[in-house]
Formats: sequence, structure tokens, C-alpha cells
Amino acid sequence: MNNRLDYFKLSPQASNKLVELTLQLSKKPPLADLAHLIMLRASQLNGCAFCVDMHVKEAMIHGERELRLHHVAVWRESGLFSPVERAALEWTEALTQLPPHGISNSLYASALEQFSEQELSDLSFLIVAINGWNRLNVAFQAIPGSSDELFGLNKANLN
Repeated sequence: MNNRLDYFKLSPQASNKLVELTLQLSKKPPLADLAHLIMLRASQLNGCAFCVDMHVKEAMIHGERELRLHHVAVWRESGLFSPVERAALEWTEALTQLPPHGISNSLYASALEQFSEQELSDLSFLIVAINGWNRLNVAFQAIPGSSDELFGLNKANLN
């Protein structure tokens, strides 16, 4: 299996801007503690094997428990997530799979119970970023694990 094309080489300025956006947002509180869960869930929903692989490895390197990573796909039925994490996962699902009539007032109000307006805005931009990565990697068939050495993901010892 080969990548269809290397969008990093073909569009380096755009790729680097998306990297910059993703890194900037994923370091901001409270996103620093939520980013791996958010990016993993969006990647699962979008069927992005490259990103699922990457975000599981990143989360493991940053100390996330393996069982919680398995439960991300079933977070609604799992008792392993805090109210803030659950709100972030719900917002991630809604923005990743936009409902036909948009985001409901009740979901928006629920998100604001856990996040300030600034935090919700930052969370939304992080979701936009991971959805962009997912679409690029799915379109160009990025190979899971192919960038492990480049991103230091071999430290996860999951190969």
C-alpha cells in the first residue's frame, strides 16, 4: 500500500499552517488534557486509520490509560470519562457529523456548562483541524504508522 501523493511536499505552506494550528490549540488549557481524546474520536468517525493510529500512540506516550482509549468509541456507555471529557466528545461528534438541522440550542447550552466561550471556540477550531487532517489522510491513503519515526511515535512501543 502506498500513499496516493505526499501533500506535505506538494503543499508545504498549507500543511505547515495546519500543523501550527493543531499544535497551538492542543497545548491550550483545557484542550491539552482533551486533545488526544477529541482527535481520536473524530478520526474514528471519519475512518482515518492513519490518524487513529497516530492519536492512540500519542495518547499512550502522554500517559493515557489503554482502557480509556478502547472506550472512546463507546464513551456514552462508559463510566471512564469526566463530564468535561463527555462534553468535548459530544461536541466533537456533532461538529464531525453535522446534524441536518445544525447544532441544537440544547447541545450548545450543554457545552457551555463545561466550557467558557473561549474554550468552546478553541475546541471547535481543534475539531475543524482534525477533520481537515482526516480528510487529507483518507483522500490520499496515508499509511498508518508510516510517520512514527518522524513524529516520535515509536516511543509508544505499539508497532
